[in-house]
Amino acid sequence: MVAEALVPDEKKDIQRAVREQAARGCQHVLTTGGIGVARRDVTPEAVREISGRELPGFGKVMRLESLKLTPNAILSRSLAIVVEKTLVICLPGKPKGAVECLGFVAGAIPHCIEVLQEAPTGC
Repeated sequence: MVAEALVPDEKKDIQRAVREQAARGCQHVLTTGGIGVARRDVTPEAVREISGRELPGFGKVMRLESLKLTPNAILSRSLAIVVEKTLVICLPGKPKGAVECLGFVAGAIPHCIEVLQEAPTGC
């Protein structure tokens, strides 16, 4: 399933959109934007409030690898969290940065989704 939603930088709107996608059965949700240091950047706070748990390795890898490309990566608050059985990854708002960051963690996504969906794995 592929779905998308465009919402303003408001915590309640972000939370509603993520919850709706999880309720639809989406196994993986990507958010773009709202992870910087500007006052309106509230995506990390919004998703943390509705998450079951955070997966800190995703954000750490995205920042470490991005630092090799730009010193401004240190300002990023990229992260991944779990909402019910859905993996939610918060990416930068710039398209190039979002694609790069997703590429840095793409290898871990399939296994993470399998585990969240309680599928048998080799681990």
